[in-house]
Amino acid sequence: MRRIKLIEVRSELGAGTRGASLGVDALRIACLNKGSDYFRRFNAVAVPDLNHVLFDKNHFPFAKHIDSIYTVQKGIANTVEQTLRFGEFPLVLAGDHSSAAATIAGIKAAYPHKTLGVVWIDAHADIHSPYTTPSGNVHGMPIALALNEDNLPEQRNVVEPETEFFWRRLKNLGEEGPKVKPEHLVYVVVRDTEHEEDAVIERLGIRNFKLPEFKVKGPRQVAREIYEQLRFCDLVYISFDVDSLDSRFSKGTGTPVVDGLNVQEAMQLCRALLDNDRVVCFEMVEINPTLDSENTMARNAFDILEAATDAIQEHLRVQDVTAGRGGTS
Repeated sequence: MRRIKLIEVRSELGAGTRGASLGVDALRIACLNKGSDYFRRFNAVAVPDLNHVLFDKNHFPFAKHIDSIYTVQKGIANTVEQTLRFGEFPLVLAGDHSSAAATIAGIKAAYPHKTLGVVWIDAHADIHSPYTTPSGNVHGMPIALALNEDNLPEQRNVVEPETEFFWRRLKNLGEEGPKVKPEHLVYVVVRDTEHEEDAVIERLGIRNFKLPEFKVKGPRQVAREIYEQLRFCDLVYISFDVDSLDSRFSKGTGTPVVDGLNVQEAMQLCRALLDNDRVVCFEMVEINPTLDSENTMARNAFDILEAATDAIQEHLRVQDVTAGRGGTS
């Protein structure tokens, strides 16, 4: 059977709060405490991080540590690309959500002529650029990178040439230009946005399944409607930020937000979305055990991760059976 490959990214350079670098290890502790053999079943590779630069002075106020982030993201993109080229399924466990831009770049590098759809399960739209960011934290920018979108109509910052240099490099990581079209991006329970993000989301017509709609329709119907929108996409990438969960279940993350999913809904949604043979990558991000008590966030996230992984494995099995039948006919 095609194998799942765990890609562990401990970088937290894009976050505003320290501690997301410990998220992968918090998941491992949750696994041990549950008595699971999860991390023995799959090969894992760790992408080098440069978290030590957090002790150095930041020279990029509107995209903090963007020079080091660029180096880290090259490593992530290369690892994702090689994993796909070897016929394995990359399951990315990352610190802050800026990693997703590199994951998307890696997918596109492996499949340059395929159309990619993105399902973004998150409290935040992450569609700021250095020109609009109120914080300078790059984990608020991965969707802008994937869309190649500066949102200059809403510009609020005068960005230094050095920042612009690395921003262009990041936008062109893997291949030049946009990796994803706005109509091939779907938000799920995004609910904590700034004016600049609201404006670009409206201008680009990006679909967002807000919580009230999600509650009425349920996970399986939402998944069906997502795939109806992504019907012209050859491939699909699913990114799960743990702050998509309601803040009752997600204290251990940098930016918890009320009115999100509960753990059962998140598990059902991931299962429904991963029950599709176009999905080529799943990513989980933003677990921060330093903000938690008794590793609660990682325990909840690990339950979701196991459910997602079971769905991935089931689909890989079906694909193998189908391919085997095709080879014998």
